[in-house]
Amino acid sequence: MKISELPGDEDSGLTNRTYVFQNESHTLGNSLKCIISRYEDVQFCGYTVPHPAESKMHFRIQAKETPALEILKRGLADLEKVCDHTLELFEQEVKEYQNS
Repeated sequence: MKISELPGDEDSGLTNRTYVFQNESHTLGNSLKCIISRYEDVQFCGYTVPHPAESKMHFRIQAKETPALEILKRGLADLEKVCDHTLELFEQEVKEYQNS
């Protein structure tokens, strides 16, 4: 996964940033938005896919005090935990089904 900051966003401060994810779309954008928007320090969190022909997603974070990059890293880690937990439950249910 390649992530960069949106050019021209440097002047908005460390707590407000737009990140560009290459080769990502609504699947990651919506999942990550749902997690990050629940953080107490986050004032705004959203994403856009600028054009269907481009495989990139813009992800915006605006926070009160915490740097946006820290929030993004925390959100990605939390999303990974959710995915791991979901996979574990799925595999457990498949085993139980196969044994019945």
